[in-house]
Amino acid sequence: MRTILVCAVLMALSANSMAQGTPPAQVEVRFDHPEKFRDASLNSPGYERGADDYVMKTLDQYLQTLGQRYLQPGQHLVVNIRDIDLAGRYEPWHRGANDVRFMREITWPSIDLNYTLSQPGQPDRQAQERVSDKMYLSRPGRASHGSDRLYAEKAMLGDWFRQRFAAQPAS
Repeated sequence: MRTILVCAVLMALSANSMAQGTPPAQVEVRFDHPEKFRDASLNSPGYERGADDYVMKTLDQYLQTLGQRYLQPGQHLVVNIRDIDLAGRYEPWHRGANDVRFMREITWPSIDLNYTLSQPGQPDRQAQERVSDKMYLSRPGRASHGSDRLYAEKAMLGDWFRQRFAAQPAS
């Protein structure tokens, strides 16, 4: 009975918030000239520039997920990604490993971006940043995400997003 009462109260609060017209949080991700990105393709070993659709779609979806988790209702975040350098490098001199990205201490991921966070009644917050993770090989849990080809980039973006946009507890 208590569970039903709690659910009813939560649904009423949610409906009240929606009735007041507070739009949900939104994240808009843009890729600025992806054909010029340093290293954003998992499908073209070598030194070709550019981003592939898989990388862009995966990072877009991940940033959307982070927005749902950390942004407040009514906030609108526009992230403009200007360059991507994925973790690791292809090393074509390794025989039979043309499609393998070798992860080394000197091949950390980085993403150049700028963002604008808008929310009702407050001035826009804007910044330009290079997000990178030089310690990506030392992250806990890295081995358990072995099948995720963009684990390092997602972990890096997750840390960055939480630091910039997660609601700070009241002091």
